[in-house]
Amino acid sequence: MAKLEQVLPHRLRRQVDAVRHAMISGPENTGSNVEDPLVDAALLTAVAGAIRDHEEIRFDYRDDERCQEEPYRLISWQRRWYLVTREPRTDTWWPRRLDWMRLRTPGGRRFRPVELPGGDYPAFVLRAVASTGWNVHARISIDAPAEEVLARINPTVGVVETIDEHSCVLVTGADSVEIVAVYVGMLGFDFHVTDPPELVAHLALLGERYRRSVPARPHDQV
Repeated sequence: MAKLEQVLPHRLRRQVDAVRHAMISGPENTGSNVEDPLVDAALLTAVAGAIRDHEEIRFDYRDDERCQEEPYRLISWQRRWYLVTREPRTDTWWPRRLDWMRLRTPGGRRFRPVELPGGDYPAFVLRAVASTGWNVHARISIDAPAEEVLARINPTVGVVETIDEHSCVLVTGADSVEIVAVYVGMLGFDFHVTDPPELVAHLALLGERYRRSVPARPHDQV
């Protein structure tokens, strides 16, 4: 990267440098059966420049929300780009998906950066996206202690909440019910799902499919 920057024109060098300093990678990516979203390179470089210059950005989010927020860090995680922003009027922090953003011009005013509570941008994105940032969201009750579930999941899967010493809740999400079913099926613990209805139906279908895949045991035959 250093050698490449030396031969780039000044304007492109500033753009590459802005992206490099604004970006943080999240935990290792996991698989998906959903096509990766495309992010406009011009959007990526414009946001990185606003982070570098401490300038607010004005944007439409998911076509139904107009925002003006302070940009802080770009997070590359799960084959997606997230932007950590702060809404200065309410001091609310957000993980914004870049493929759901459309910048508006002109941008906002200069701002004085403040510290993200906890200071860990990737961890903030993981916690927030687990509950709000996916197409499918689920709270799954697990018949196992939280520490045992935490020891078995990839950190990109979700957040674990303790219920008592014998059970916990996995707050997770994905771009499809099939992916959520894979996550929970790999835990090796009994679990209980009541919503969303699409996930309940898919797990019931998987249960029947797996049952039919093995020879019937003698006591199962009529």
